[in-house]
Amino acid sequence: MKKETLVDLQGVGKSFRTGDGASRTVLDGVDFALESGEIVALLGKSGSGKSTLLRIIAGLVQADAGAARYRGAPLAEPVPGIAMVFQSFALFPWLTVQQNVELGLEAQGLAPAERAARSGAMLDLMGLSGFEGALPRELSGGMRQRVGIARALVTNPDVLLMDEAFSALDVLTGETLRNDILELWDHGRIPTRGILVVSHNIEEAVMMSDRIIMLSSDPGRIRTEIRIDLPRPRNPDSPAVRQLVDEVYGLMTMRAPAASPVREAGPDYRLPDADIELIEAVLSLLASEPFEGRADLPRLSDESELPDEALFPACEALSQLGLATVEGGDITMTALGRRYEAADHAGRQAIFGRQLLAHVALPQRIYSMLRAAADGALPEEQVLAQLLESNDPEQARRIMRTAVEWGRYGEIYEFDFHTRRLGLA
Repeated sequence: MKKETLVDLQGVGKSFRTGDGASRTVLDGVDFALESGEIVALLGKSGSGKSTLLRIIAGLVQADAGAARYRGAPLAEPVPGIAMVFQSFALFPWLTVQQNVELGLEAQGLAPAERAARSGAMLDLMGLSGFEGALPRELSGGMRQRVGIARALVTNPDVLLMDEAFSALDVLTGETLRNDILELWDHGRIPTRGILVVSHNIEEAVMMSDRIIMLSSDPGRIRTEIRIDLPRPRNPDSPAVRQLVDEVYGLMTMRAPAASPVREAGPDYRLPDADIELIEAVLSLLASEPFEGRADLPRLSDESELPDEALFPACEALSQLGLATVEGGDITMTALGRRYEAADHAGRQAIFGRQLLAHVALPQRIYSMLRAAADGALPEEQVLAQLLESNDPEQARRIMRTAVEWGRYGEIYEFDFHTRRLGLA
């Protein structure tokens, strides 16, 4: 069958206004095409713009630069040929299962009888026969997501977009639903001609896709493409799949090239979203048998039962703090990391504080500002204002929470939660 280009992005860029009115570039110069007959997975860390890219393709957000097209026509609004499945299910709780599925058909102006026939057939295909009259609250998470997928597919879309569609489900339910979707796709039982999946889960991306596109962060740019020629269904324990998983882990943990021309030069105040308990738990697991200080990240993920979106920030934090090194998909404890793991609580705090002041830009900056202040104190808003120069408000608050927790634990500064003021420890 001849390949057709379904979605085509050329030089796509997108910026948003931060809390202080400054512009923050989320996507820059993205070139991408989705062809008929393929499943493509988008991977990237926080700040890579994966979901923004998906929303541009869905017509929910317009690009600021470049061109986004569906079958050659500009994408400026939602189009009938593209449907989206959300992580949060996005069902209307007051509508029945069948009414939720029929929403798109109703918007297309189909007669009630045809809507009922098509929704019934799709619910049967998705294993929901007999639940037509149920309300979403009466269903499990997996069944609610099946309703969301049925609602997307019943309109016979060319392109199916899946935004973390399985991440809100437990592991077994997510795997079952993913395998069911792949079986329907591989046997041609759904009308969709191309699928684009945004995921945090590396193994999920390898198991599902024909291509993996990896985005760099701040701003999001296409950094790597991996083509996967393995036939489906794929055995997650096969050497070929494990080798691919290892390769993608290695690429995901590789440091991105420095010096983006879009981002102004200056200190990088970003912090990984990892709390002290998570950081120490990962280090402790790394020190234990069977790892004894060195681990393959996919295996560490399996042993810790942490999803990739939690494991990566913890490993990044350990690297920033000099407690471990991450390279080629492996993590290795440093000599300092071994001393940290063997230390008592006070000893760990002392090491943590020293490493913050030596290696982590934002705590360094806060400490310097406090020392320069006449009374050794400053309001939280003063630090947030600097973070808002290069982050949206939600990201700035998250980074601030992490900076407060890390600085208090390392005893380099204090924070009064009533007055929202920082002070020297």
